[in-house]
Amino acid sequence: MKHLKIALLVCLGILFFSACEKDDICIDGDTPLLVIRFYDRDDTTLVKAVPSLVVRGLDGTSELDVIANASSDSIAIPLRVDQGSTSFLLSQNPTEDDTTLNSDTITFDYETKEIFISRACGFVVNYDSLSGTTVADDSLWIREIRIDSTFIENSNSAHVKILH
Repeated sequence: MKHLKIALLVCLGILFFSACEKDDICIDGDTPLLVIRFYDRDDTTLVKAVPSLVVRGLDGTSELDVIANASSDSIAIPLRVDQGSTSFLLSQNPTEDDTTLNSDTITFDYETKEIFISRACGFVVNYDSLSGTTVADDSLWIREIRIDSTFIENSNSAHVKILH
């Protein structure tokens, strides 16, 4: 009887530890950001920083700060995963009194593609058929938008060129 109890405990122990799963850690599960590089409008190969750049996301009812105040030649911004377009208000050298001074509105249209990565990471969204437009009457400092990559699957390289 004593041997039966020991054998039963050993079997239960093996069964208990075999039911454990390895911890899932998500390493490569990130929805990519849209990477924009700014170029000189006269020499389109020359990277040109935008002084005091402010980027605000537009969701139809309000403005959401994405980048508060930066002087950079490139930015990485998130696109909406629940819709097929995202609009941003890009301001160059805004003043405290008038944040719309020298601002352009850009809208990016795209298709979302959900891809299952793993149980730990879940789904990530890639973007396809990317296109970008500015409001024609509103273009104060942005001269042209060029799409370098219509498919966005990582944030390693620039997807959009903006000439200013």
